[in-house]
Amino acid sequence: MAAASAVSRLSKASGGDGVRLADSIESRGFVLIDEPAMRHLLGAEISQTEAAVFADGWNGLPLDEYMADGGRYRRRRHAVYLADAGGLTRQPNQPHYQSLAHNPLNGGIARWFAPISTDIGDGPILRSVIRLLVSVSDRLRGTPGRWRVEVHQFRIEAHAGEVGQPTPEGMHRDGVDFVLVMLIGRHNAAQGVTAITDAVRAPLVSVQLSQPFDAMILDDARVRHGVSPIEPVDPARPAIRDALVVTLTATR
Repeated sequence: MAAASAVSRLSKASGGDGVRLADSIESRGFVLIDEPAMRHLLGAEISQTEAAVFADGWNGLPLDEYMADGGRYRRRRHAVYLADAGGLTRQPNQPHYQSLAHNPLNGGIARWFAPISTDIGDGPILRSVIRLLVSVSDRLRGTPGRWRVEVHQFRIEAHAGEVGQPTPEGMHRDGVDFVLVMLIGRHNAAQGVTAITDAVRAPLVSVQLSQPFDAMILDDARVRHGVSPIEPVDPARPAIRDALVVTLTATR
């Protein structure tokens, strides 16, 4: 994870546990988690083979056909879960919706995306990521909650003379309660720097997620976030940035 301006990040050596995560989010509105800490927080050693199989799930994502700017630089899949005292249950495929207030580019309509494959959706890495976010969010709320969980696989592509925009809507909130972003991989990609601001857009930090499993958790009501466009390092080859985004919304 590239340097973040004067902001400490959670590392395995600093004792990365759920309490420290919740404390950081409570004090700042967000927490940055480096790759070793994230692997540690997921509760088990993740082998290189397991990580490679998980990352391979980003190959072959369908094109996002809802880009109002006409862009063809984003691919994605989507899934919805319910997390409560009974555990984590995947829900039937359903649309993703954001208001125009939260997504002025693509909001205001129900967007149906191809579902995340069973291998990824029921796999141990994704479920561990969801459980981590639920645990931290429950701690922040002070009580176990009932959460609508949305999971997004994103691939952003860029070519010579054509940038790829991870957040074409700009600095934004997602309109949920908590957001987790985890890098899956970067290939031949320059830029792609994440900026986090407070609710009135005062800058808090800029950081580049650079290693697989580098991650951040955001309190969506308190901060905004956005990612700068990517472009190829070698113009003869495409640039790729793969990311996992998990959001939680409290529900009854």
